[in-house]
Amino acid sequence: MADSRGLYLDLLKRVLTDIIYEPEHETARLEGRDWPSRALTMIGLKRLDNVQVCIERVLEDGIPGDLVETGVWRGGAAIFMRAMLELAGEPGDGRRVWVCDSFRGLPPPDAAQYPADHDDPHHTFEYLAVSRADVEDHFRRFGLLDDRVRFVEGWFRDTLPSMPVERIAVLRLDGDMYESTIVALTSLYPKVSPGGYVIIDDYGAIPGARQAVDDFRQREGIQEPLVPIDWTGMYWRRGELHASSLGGVMTALRKRIVTG
Repeated sequence: MADSRGLYLDLLKRVLTDIIYEPEHETARLEGRDWPSRALTMIGLKRLDNVQVCIERVLEDGIPGDLVETGVWRGGAAIFMRAMLELAGEPGDGRRVWVCDSFRGLPPPDAAQYPADHDDPHHTFEYLAVSRADVEDHFRRFGLLDDRVRFVEGWFRDTLPSMPVERIAVLRLDGDMYESTIVALTSLYPKVSPGGYVIIDDYGAIPGARQAVDDFRQREGIQEPLVPIDWTGMYWRRGELHASSLGGVMTALRKRIVTG
């Protein structure tokens, strides 16, 4: 019989992706290939699996730092992060979840400074603008809005360079654009602890985000391998600890979700 912790996390993923009420979309939601009308996340089950495994590993290995997401939409992935800290209890060591977003969509492209964002249309998508009040309410509905959830509101270029987080164990970037991605990496990667994880949501789907990651890794001489999650998500583990050993765990998680 599955343990209660595993059942809770599987149920939470199904609720956050809304496949519990829209099972006909399960195939698309496995890899986050649609823009759901009411789900609290569009990243899909495989990328939620990845968040789970990365958090479990940093807790098991005692990697210091908080959990950070830049670009949260309706807050589903960040809610999942906070739920995992709740399950960890005291071993969570008082870690916090940082919820970083403009809460009004994406900025118009600054093509002069970031040519890769030339003609980027994301700022025209009202669907991506979710207010802070709505995201806070989503946390509240799950009983997970407390002082361990910190909101950072504003354009990344204005907020992330001075964001008061000391160390980061898991950094998840979902900024869609070159600017949003490169600013987040430049501002926050130096705070990622050795053995911590960096997750890129848009690497396969958005050329600007992919170029930002590649440019940053080349500039900083980052040699840790990029590990695929699904058709678009990628991640790497900072330092000498490599993430390749997580493959078997993630495969088992995906099988359990698909088969129920």
